[in-house]
Amino acid sequence: MTTIDPTAAAVDGNAEAEAPVTDAAEAGAAEGHEHHHGYISDKSRYLARLKRIEGQARGLHRMVDEEKYCIDILTQISALKSALDGVAMGLLDDHMQHCVLDAARSGGPEGEEKLKEASAAIARLVRS
Repeated sequence: MTTIDPTAAAVDGNAEAEAPVTDAAEAGAAEGHEHHHGYISDKSRYLARLKRIEGQARGLHRMVDEEKYCIDILTQISALKSALDGVAMGLLDDHMQHCVLDAARSGGPEGEEKLKEASAAIARLVRS
């Protein structure tokens, strides 16, 4: 039976993996610096997590192709969804800590637009 560890899918194998790095916010938040996306300091970690998720999806395909037990497949689907949720929550947190916070500090319509955008993203995540 092919198994995918649901805890390994959501984290890099240690407790620090889930905590977003915030030093990019401090570095990029200073006035006069070009704005970068909040996830940029964790880009390699996000890419590694997405590569594992991609492997999980291929594993699911293989499980169906090999006609594995339904419950085992459903368990792996749950793990895959959990891993995707982990990436989404990390990206959302990075967005709030960087893009939204920077826009709110600058004030004006850009700040309001970023807040609306974040609200809409949260609503989409809650519905899914």
